[in-house]
Amino acid sequence: MTNADQAELDKFSALAHRWWDPQSEFRPLHEINPLRLEWIDGLADIAGKKVVDVGCGGGILAEAMSEKGAQVTGIDLADKALKVAKLHLLESGKAVEYLAIAAEQLAEQRPAAYDVVTCMEMLEHVPNPASTIAACAHLCKPGGWLFFSTINRNPKSYLFAVIGAEYVLKLLPRGTHEWARFLKPAELTRFTRQAGLDMVEITGMSYNPFSKVYSLGRDTDVNYLIACRKPA
Repeated sequence: MTNADQAELDKFSALAHRWWDPQSEFRPLHEINPLRLEWIDGLADIAGKKVVDVGCGGGILAEAMSEKGAQVTGIDLADKALKVAKLHLLESGKAVEYLAIAAEQLAEQRPAAYDVVTCMEMLEHVPNPASTIAACAHLCKPGGWLFFSTINRNPKSYLFAVIGAEYVLKLLPRGTHEWARFLKPAELTRFTRQAGLDMVEITGMSYNPFSKVYSLGRDTDVNYLIACRKPA
């Protein structure tokens, strides 16, 4: 069984043609991308390293990491999003390998093949996030870095990430997120420990509705990111 929810894949496929429009439903991804890229690069120094972006979608982060000098593979199961990602390479001139494959399957084919594994804004969309995390650990070389981001599950995250972002501020289409699938930091770190990873850092990502600016900081109540290492 593939660790994917067809309804979730269909939801993002329907919007795939708008992935690279910075004023579209994917505007938040465009705005947070510089933050997450610099955070990843600041820890892992990705230039010249083999990186796999799990759940790459239309390739916003994958292309940005390629521009930093990484050798990037992007994987996803949403065919339309991958087609958009491949088409965008013709415009950007970047070199990214895109594959329609699940993380679990790629881990069987390419165990310990990557210096860096990223899995951003994806875990809340799969039926079994622990399986995805275990696959990411299997893909990573000993001593390598792994980066995950998701949304906390609490009343504040429901208010901000669902009601606020989807219904009030209309930053995202309605139905983008299902609150019950959000992951508490304790749950995510438990999954990473079960996968044999050491957590290095956790940071929050916040949005100021007045300045319309995203920032990284200590507040992990809604969006947050964690960095892990695979023991050498």
